Amino acid sequence: MITARTLVLSSAAGLMALGGAQAADLPVKAKAVEYVRVCSLYGAGFFYIPGTDTCIKIGGYLRVDTTFNGGAHGAPAWNSDLGQQNRYRDYFVSRSRMALTVDTRTATEYGVVRTFGQGDFQFTNLGGSSRNPNLQATNLGNNPQLLDTAGNGYVAVEYLFIQFAGFTFGKSSSAYSTPWNGFPGNINSSLLGGNNTDTGVNNIQYTAQFGNGVSASIGLDDPTVWNRTAVYNLGIPSAISVNGTGSNAYAGVHTPDIVGNIRVDQAWGLFQLSAAAHEVNASYNTLGAGGVPTALSEISGHPETKWGGSVMAALNIKNIPTGPGDDIKVDVSYAKGTTKNVIATSGTSPSFAMFGDSGFGYQSVGFGATTDGVYMPGAGGTGGIVLTTAWGVRGAFNHNWNPYWSTSLFGSYSAVRYDGGANDNLLGAGTTSAKGAYCAAFALSHPGQALAGNAAGNYTCNPDFNVSQLGVVTRWTPVKNLTFSGEVQWFHLDQKMSGSSVFAATAPKPSALYEFKDQDTVLLQVRAQRNF
Repeated sequence: MITARTLVLSSAAGLMALGGAQAADLPVKAKAVEYVRVCSLYGAGFFYIPGTDTCIKIGGYLRVDTTFNGGAHGAPAWNSDLGQQNRYRDYFVSRSRMALTVDTRTATEYGVVRTFGQGDFQFTNLGGSSRNPNLQATNLGNNPQLLDTAGNGYVAVEYLFIQFAGFTFGKSSSAYSTPWNGFPGNINSSLLGGNNTDTGVNNIQYTAQFGNGVSASIGLDDPTVWNRTAVYNLGIPSAISVNGTGSNAYAGVHTPDIVGNIRVDQAWGLFQLSAAAHEVNASYNTLGAGGVPTALSEISGHPETKWGGSVMAALNIKNIPTGPGDDIKVDVSYAKGTTKNVIATSGTSPSFAMFGDSGFGYQSVGFGATTDGVYMPGAGGTGGIVLTTAWGVRGAFNHNWNPYWSTSLFGSYSAVRYDGGANDNLLGAGTTSAKGAYCAAFALSHPGQALAGNAAGNYTCNPDFNVSQLGVVTRWTPVKNLTFSGEVQWFHLDQKMSGSSVFAATAPKPSALYEFKDQDTVLLQVRAQRNF
């Protein structure tokens, strides 16, 4: 009886287990697959992030640049080893870059909320052809030039911003800038003559649209990285180096730059007026060599802070009769105390030290120091910061030969002026002007300056200078989004020193007789770029 009951229970348990196994094998209805949907609200390339109402676009480009007789991305040979034309300079320099952009947009009751970011993954020649690679044996800090070693490279950050209800927060092009920034037709990032914030500056700005293409923007830009050149304290030891430049004595940032524009953007083109206000402040009256503070700096006081500013007018004329898509872009700038809005590149503002041939000296040399202002403390000094004046004009004519070929002719002219007369530093005249103070400091490392009543002087000092650029670029686009470009650029430094001096130039140059003379250089830049 027990055996029979056990058999029955065992059979029932087996049937139950079998039934459960069969139930588990039955097909279960799968969740619906959420396919990626195209978002047509904001143009081609956008799609909805699954499960949200936010549209996203991922894009960018891959670019390879090579510059002959210049720095990375088309910088002329206007200083450092390239300016000296010595044996440490690279005859060419290449940069490989992949730019990755992420653009998101969401429609809300306040309008579109947008975020945008761009990171550049890139590798350049060590030193960027602008400094002695033998002095860079170690990777120190985050200096990007020191990360360009075998198997290395770095990521650079360009735009990172949020837009909401007319406001922009983050790293973006300044409200002062034109839509083309420093690129009216060129591919190089060193066309001087006006403002350029093409890789973004930290700012807050607001844009109001008035209809019919009329708008106005106002913003606050952080000047710490982008909007300053230098303030020279001409009273410190060795205030002016043998290359005509000084140590930066800017104080910390106290206030943002105030910027804005009024723009008319219509089918015929664009017209824009921009203005900016910039604080120029210095650290201390007493500083050590190189501009470093000493135990006497704080009690020595400081010059009074001054405000500088700049204005710019820009014009873009479209649909000109030379061909479909042809246009002209031009902008004119004037600045006092904010020289970065005239002598501007995609990076820092350059100062110039160029060497060439001479008819009687060891070589000729041309200097140009880029500053926002200078000061000389003490009796007979400048009485405070004297702001530097600068103005410039640049532009381009862009022509399409056919859908595959295009050419741009571009150029610029810039001028930098120091207050006062060329002879303000002569005996008995004092050093109360910017020119007088600069030339008094310059004479300490460059003997032979002409003095009052001394016709035997070897040179006349004048730190003013002009720079000119002229270039042409031709592009070939064999297939969509793939372009090959070749650009030739001429750069001219018109310096205002005259005569000659025996001085110890920066090594490897010798101590010798150098003639002060205008300088020229030419470069070639070639590029291959694939947009995606």
